Amino acid sequence: MSSLVKLVSRSVCSLLMATPAFAQDAATPVPVHPGEVYADSLGSEDTHAYTLELEADYFVLGSVEQITVDVVVTVTDSAGEEVATFDGPGRGPEMFRFTTETKGVYRFEVAPFEEETGLYELEFSRVEPEATTPEGKVDQLMGIYSGEDTPGAVAAIVRDGEVVFARAYGMANLTYGIPMSVDTRNNIGSTSKQFAAFAILLLAERGELSLDDDIRDYIEELPDLGETVTIRNMLTHTTGYREFLNSLAMAGRRLDEGDYIDREEIIQLVQRQPELQNSPGSEFNYNNTSFALLTVVVERITDQPFPEWMAENVFGPLGMDDTAVRPHRLFIIPNSSMGYGPEDDGGFREVLDLCGAMGAGGIYTTVDDLALWMGNLQTGAYGGSQIVEQMTTRFILADGDTTAYGLGLFVDEYRGLKRIHHGGADAAHRSHFAFYPELGVGVIVHSNLSSFDGSIPTDVTEAFLAEHLAPEEEEEAVEAVAFDPRSFDPESFDEFVGRYELEEMEGFILTFSRRGDSLFTQATGQQELQIYPTSETTFDLRVVEASVTFHRDDEGEVTSITLHQNGDHTANRIEEEAWAPDEEALAEFVGRYFSEELETFYTIAAEDSALVLQHRRLEDAPLTPGAEDTFTAGFPIARVDFVRDEEGLITGFEADAGRTRDVWFEKRD
Repeated sequence: MSSLVKLVSRSVCSLLMATPAFAQDAATPVPVHPGEVYADSLGSEDTHAYTLELEADYFVLGSVEQITVDVVVTVTDSAGEEVATFDGPGRGPEMFRFTTETKGVYRFEVAPFEEETGLYELEFSRVEPEATTPEGKVDQLMGIYSGEDTPGAVAAIVRDGEVVFARAYGMANLTYGIPMSVDTRNNIGSTSKQFAAFAILLLAERGELSLDDDIRDYIEELPDLGETVTIRNMLTHTTGYREFLNSLAMAGRRLDEGDYIDREEIIQLVQRQPELQNSPGSEFNYNNTSFALLTVVVERITDQPFPEWMAENVFGPLGMDDTAVRPHRLFIIPNSSMGYGPEDDGGFREVLDLCGAMGAGGIYTTVDDLALWMGNLQTGAYGGSQIVEQMTTRFILADGDTTAYGLGLFVDEYRGLKRIHHGGADAAHRSHFAFYPELGVGVIVHSNLSSFDGSIPTDVTEAFLAEHLAPEEEEEAVEAVAFDPRSFDPESFDEFVGRYELEEMEGFILTFSRRGDSLFTQATGQQELQIYPTSETTFDLRVVEASVTFHRDDEGEVTSITLHQNGDHTANRIEEEAWAPDEEALAEFVGRYFSEELETFYTIAAEDSALVLQHRRLEDAPLTPGAEDTFTAGFPIARVDFVRDEEGLITGFEADAGRTRDVWFEKRD
């Protein structure tokens, strides 16, 4: 088979061309063969089982095309031990890949998510010995994105500013059949922020500004919100301004549908903000608003459009001739990839770039050009080593805590190595940029698919840098080696069962539960996921690249967790029971609510003894009771806190979305 992914929506008639599975009973699994397609339909309580005999150290790549049903795929080995669970997008291909540890018959179970029903097709596209070279391992990882009918990806390894490995997979443009190549220009999303920071530092080096200047010295129409917001605050995500993408999504903008955002509108959003969310310099809150506004600073100082100034003063001197800032999404970038996302009915749909992203994103580039940039981070040849040092020095908050961010770059350690990095995600494109200065080595991965597997950049890193990487938390690694998951008593999980609220995002709650021998977690506004023990106190999510560690206090009580996902995030146990209002109590909250700041209405309606948050441009969001007068939702509002007057009547609510919070909605009826 040339490709794993089927891009054309499949009709019922097409199922007649596939091999019928007849897997109606999980107790009688169907033996399968690589390269054949197995079609069937799931009832709400069905589980279909398939088997495949495999050698040890074999790489398996497959998919379930979710034609009219969302499925969960569970893989177990010949001993009955669970290998992995896969539960990604609701439609299109549910991809699965893993490497066998033992020889035997492996079982693949396909079950509906939340009792859905419908049609699916199962296919194993690659069953082969695990690659023994880094290049071969990357080819296997990228097999999902190979072929003429799927959006693609590029992976590259850089050493001392030169590309030593680069391969492209899949397609840059499906409409015209243009393959992805190592020379294709890809949108790198927020990976662009380091270039905006470099531009500001160049201007500072030339005496055009100071990082400690008030941002209102350059954008005088920004409001005085009581405290000085400096350019340094802008570069370090510590301003206190609301995040414009979250704010506009809360206002009903369909960013996924390409709603237009002008930079002037970002200024207007800040003008309507009644107060800062935090004192400048006191809190790290990742924020696209500040980097979008920094492009205005560059333009007003230089009297040149930001894309033009960047070409002349950053990209040109570095020899980055295939790099450009896209000022708006209708601007033509030659030799660039189109962005894609999964289509609900199968296949893919074109996805437009975000508007207003210039500075916060908006750069198209190639792996060769980013290699030149990595070389400059290594040598400081252009701009000077002092600029690189400023960019890669972690910011210290007002209370003395150190963030993991410098100026436009994250700075941390990965498996014992210092890492300078930034990820990027526009509406569809995905980007990973990581430089390991102690080795002079960098890893670059780009894709033009919104559902690109975010674990692949880490796997690419481990394939090429394995000999340089320390064990994952040596003590934990020893514990994990000694731990047999079969020895874990599911009932012992009961002391972990409960609700835990993230410190950095009030109202975002992880709920842990047990049903029989199965363990689960569910985050606010998200689907429930099964978790798996890796020690007596640590658990993997598997479906996503995340894990959880439970912590005890001095008296042995479980009081907190650490969520390990793109860093470490502490969540504290909520002791009180979730509030359970009756129908009469819920009726108090029903009504229409208006935000003058966002210029939008929400309606809260009662449906089936529960509340639903409604907006004319968004899907209905169920409201789940938390503490009294507080509900959690999903996207774009994570938490709703209702406010009462002195007589106990509801006057409105404050909405929280993490990066945008405490937005006031007044009750109008």
